[in-house]
Amino acid sequence: MYPYLRLAKVLLLAHLRPRVGIEEQTELAMRVWPGDLDAYPEQNNGRHLTLMDLGRYDLAVRCGLYRVVKRRKWAFMIAGSSVRFRHRLKPFQSYRLCTKLLGHDGRFVYFHQMTVTGGRNGKATKAHSSALIRAAVADQQGLVDIGEVASALGKEAWNPGLPVWVQAWIDAEAQRPWPPDELD
Repeated sequence: MYPYLRLAKVLLLAHLRPRVGIEEQTELAMRVWPGDLDAYPEQNNGRHLTLMDLGRYDLAVRCGLYRVVKRRKWAFMIAGSSVRFRHRLKPFQSYRLCTKLLGHDGRFVYFHQMTVTGGRNGKATKAHSSALIRAAVADQQGLVDIGEVASALGKEAWNPGLPVWVQAWIDAEAQRPWPPDELD
């Protein structure tokens, strides 16, 4: 089930937390609850991705993007992801969800998100998972050009270069057939 109560809490608190710039990293304090667990018991891999939504919402509210999207009747959508899992998150374990908007390629924006324990301010003593998320803003006609989104946010010149590893992922994804061939 989608964590609607957690989302409501994140949205409420994000309005009360300090504003951030569009390229600043944000952090949310999180905890593994029984509904997050799989049979092993550890936080389920799909739940990692679901809870990462909360980090993107927190950043979107705090940098003003959420307000722009709502006002224009646009919507956020995920267009791809790549996740690495390295260490288990166990029942009731606390951790931090770090979220950073890396940049865009005109059609999509790219987020880097990590679940970490220990350390502070993005400095982890242990990274549990790391995800590259490709996201878009859409309206009734389809994808909204990211330049238009940046302009609506007052960041007309926002065009940071993407890290080499992100561009390599974009290039690899471009070689993948879409729509996919039937499974053999």
